[in-house]
Amino acid sequence: MSDENDLRQAIVDACNVLNSSGINQGTAGNISLRHGNQMLISPSATPYDQMTAEMIAATDLDSDPTATPIGHWQGPRKPSTEWRFHWQLLQQRPEISAVVHAHPPFCTSLAILRKDIPACHYMVAAFGGNDVKCAGYATFGSQQLADLALTAMAGRHACLLANHGMITVGTSLDQAMWRAVELEALARQYHQALQIGEPVILSTGEIDETLALFAGYGRNDD
Repeated sequence: MSDENDLRQAIVDACNVLNSSGINQGTAGNISLRHGNQMLISPSATPYDQMTAEMIAATDLDSDPTATPIGHWQGPRKPSTEWRFHWQLLQQRPEISAVVHAHPPFCTSLAILRKDIPACHYMVAAFGGNDVKCAGYATFGSQQLADLALTAMAGRHACLLANHGMITVGTSLDQAMWRAVELEALARQYHQALQIGEPVILSTGEIDETLALFAGYGRNDD
């Protein structure tokens, strides 16, 4: 198991990468990591270039922080307002160790249109199936949004959030960040293809073949 301080610093570093790479803007995104039976998550409304490892919030995965939120949270700052879907994904899917949420331009454009991303490119298989679903809309930070996100993420490593942004997950922070970059690239390709005509969608069989090959592809650490 990695040292907790190393994981805290890894969250800070990854948040800065989100913004420098154009995947996110301002303080909109957030990142969480599993540390034993705890969740570590970036703090709320904190500019990434001012964030330090000590500011990372922590809570147990064994007990629901909605019961007595103040008592369950550790750290000098409040957790990201989106902590609910981070906590539920880590708590309900033990294979996940990292969750990345951001508002990249092309993913968010498709989310504003409330469009799933179909199998327009074989790289859709990097997200666990033949599409990336767009979850329904709910107010940011709400339990309803967390529930909708979990439904859209069933059997998947990513989803869009209607009129909001996207989520990616991974067995490591590196894998979740890799998927965030790949998801924005896929969204851009689909968006641009829609400007020209009707995209040709790969068949279920073609994606199944890709899924089989992806067992040892790229940042598939699982």
